[in-house]
Amino acid sequence: MGKTIAQKIIAAHLVSGEMKTGSEIALRIDQTLTQDATGTMAYLEFETMGIPRVRTELSVAYVDHNTLQSGFENADDHRYLQTVAAKHGVYFSRPGNGICHQVHLERFGKPGKTLIGSDSHTPTGGGIGMLAFGAGGLDVAVAMGGGAYYITMPKMFKVELTGKLRPFVTAKDVSLELLRILSVKGGVGAIIEWGGEGVKTLSVPERATITNMGTELGATTSIFPSDETTRAFLKAQGREADYIPLASDPDAEYDRVIHIDLSALKPMIACPHSPDNVVSVDSLAGTKVDQVCIGSCTNSSLQDMLKVAAILKGRTIAPGVSLSISPGSKQVLTMLADCGALTDILASGARVLECACGPCIGMGFSPNSGGVSLRTFNRNFLGRSGTKDAQVYLVSPETAVAAALTGVITDPTTLGTMPAVVMPDTFRIDDSAVLAPAQDGASVEVLRGPNIKEFPKSKPFADTLTATTVLKVGDNITTDHIMPAGAKILPYRSNIPFLSQFCFQVCDPAFPERAKAAGDGIIIGGSNYGQGSSREHAALVPMYLGIRCVIAKSFARIHVANLINAGILPLTFQNPEDYELIEQGSSLVLDNIREGMERGELTAVDMNSGKKIVLLCSLTERQRAILLAGGLLNYTKENG
Repeated sequence: MGKTIAQKIIAAHLVSGEMKTGSEIALRIDQTLTQDATGTMAYLEFETMGIPRVRTELSVAYVDHNTLQSGFENADDHRYLQTVAAKHGVYFSRPGNGICHQVHLERFGKPGKTLIGSDSHTPTGGGIGMLAFGAGGLDVAVAMGGGAYYITMPKMFKVELTGKLRPFVTAKDVSLELLRILSVKGGVGAIIEWGGEGVKTLSVPERATITNMGTELGATTSIFPSDETTRAFLKAQGREADYIPLASDPDAEYDRVIHIDLSALKPMIACPHSPDNVVSVDSLAGTKVDQVCIGSCTNSSLQDMLKVAAILKGRTIAPGVSLSISPGSKQVLTMLADCGALTDILASGARVLECACGPCIGMGFSPNSGGVSLRTFNRNFLGRSGTKDAQVYLVSPETAVAAALTGVITDPTTLGTMPAVVMPDTFRIDDSAVLAPAQDGASVEVLRGPNIKEFPKSKPFADTLTATTVLKVGDNITTDHIMPAGAKILPYRSNIPFLSQFCFQVCDPAFPERAKAAGDGIIIGGSNYGQGSSREHAALVPMYLGIRCVIAKSFARIHVANLINAGILPLTFQNPEDYELIEQGSSLVLDNIREGMERGELTAVDMNSGKKIVLLCSLTERQRAILLAGGLLNYTKENG
C-alpha cells in the first residue's frame, strides 16, 4: 500500500511506536519556533532542564504577540527572550520583523521537515510541505533539548480539489467551506492532505492560508504537496536549495475523501462566535460594519496585501468604518513600500499597524462596544477581540475590503473587475532583524525582569483524590475562555500567580478564588474542551489554582496533552449523558487511581448524591508515568 505525504514524513522521522492509527508515536523534530506570549514559559522550562544548547537543526524565537509596550513587562520579556536565545543556540526574530508563521514560511520552512511551535497555527508550514504541529511550550522545550515529540498516530483525510477559484473568491473561502462541512470538531484526530488538480492553481501563500485555518478544524495538522509552485516560491526567497519534491503515492489510502470544486465556491463568512458558523457573504449583504481588520498569520502575505492595495487604489473607505492593515512581515511591508502599494493603502484612509499579530490576539484595535468587526483572522471567539459584546466575523481580504469601502457586508464579486496583481519573481531579502545566537553561550548573561516568576510546581498523584467540582462549563470551551488573551492580560504570561486571577474570567469571574479555596479541584466540561490556541497557560494556571482533574465529554488534541504535561488528569465520560449528573459544587472521590489509569477506567463517586459515574482514562504508559510524576517537567528530570 502506498503512503500519503504525511505518512512518508512520519516514517522518515519515527523514533518509536508503530504507524497504526490511534497508537502513540514519537517523532524526531527538525525545527522549532516559539512566540513571545508562550515563549517565555517555554524557555524557562528549557533552562530548568539544564541543557546548554538546543539540539534541533534550527530553533527560532519570535516576538510578534506582546508588542504593545504600555509598561515594562513586555519589554522585559523581549530582553529575556533575546538573551536566553543567544545563550542556548536559538535564532531571535526581533519585534517588528513579523508574525512567526509568515516569517518562518518566507525564510526558514523546508519541505519534508518536521516543525513544532508553541502556537496552534504552526501548521501554516504545511503550505510549503512541512509536517508542522502546534504544541504546548513544554513539548517544544523538550524537542529543543533533543527529545521526541509524541502524538497519537492520526487518521488521514484528503481534500480533493478540482477547478479554479473565480475572481474575488479566495483560499480563505476554501477554508471556510471546509469548516462549514466538517465543523470545529471534524478534523480531530486527523491529518488533512490537500490534493487534486486544483492544487496546482494555488500559490504557496494561498496554501498556507488553508493549512493555517486547518487548526480551526481541530486537525492534527494539514499539508500540501511540494511541487513546482513550491520550488518557485523558495527560489523567489533565494532558497531554491531547500526544495525537495513531495507527493502522495497513487495508491495511498485515506480514511475520508472530501471533494471541493474551486470554481463552484462563492465568498463565505464565519459569523459570531465560532469559525464554523459559516454562511455565504451574500446572505448577510447590507449588514452595517463598524470595523475591518486585515492581516494576521492567516492573510498577511504580500499576495494578500497587493490584492487589498489594488482594490483600494483611488478609493476611500466609508466614513463609518475604521480599517486596519497589518502586513505579516518586514519583507511584506518593505515590498509594499517599494512598489507604491503602501501609498494606495494609506490614501484610502486605512491605518497601518505593526508587522505583528495585533488585533488578532486582542493586542489593540478592539472594536467599539457592540460593534460589528470583519476580520481576515482565524478565530472569532467571544471576547477575543478585547470587546466582549463585539460581533466578530471572519472573511477573506477581498470581502473585508468590500465592506470597508461600502460600510456594509458586501459580496466582493459585485465590485466589478478584480484588478490584476502580478507577483514579483524575487523577494527582497533582509534578515538583519534575525539575530544569530552567540558562538559561546557560556559568556551570555540571561536578563530577567521582575515580572518573570518561577515555573509553577505540580504535585504527583496519590492513589485517592477527593476534590470539589469548582466549575462546570458547556461544549466547545476554548483556551480563550480558560486563559484569555488581550492587551491587559498577555503581559503577564511569565507571571503565573498574577495571571491566575484572570482564569475563566469570560465564564465565571469568581472561579480563581473558589478554586484556591477548594484546595484540590475538578472541572467538568462538555465536548471539544480546550479547542483553540496551544497556550499551555490554559493548563498551567488551573494547575496553579489546584485543579487536579478535568472531566469532559471530549478534548481538543493539544489541550489534553498540555493537561497531562501539567500533571492534570484528563478523563472522559463513558456515557456522555452522565455529564448531567454532576453539579458544580459536588464533592467527587476517585479511588484506586493507579490501577484505574492502567485499566483505562476510573469510577467517580459523588459524595452529595451517592451516584457512581464511570470515566474513561485513555493514557499511554508514558502519559501515566508523567501524571504519576506530577507533570512532564518532573518526569523529564527523573528520567534524564
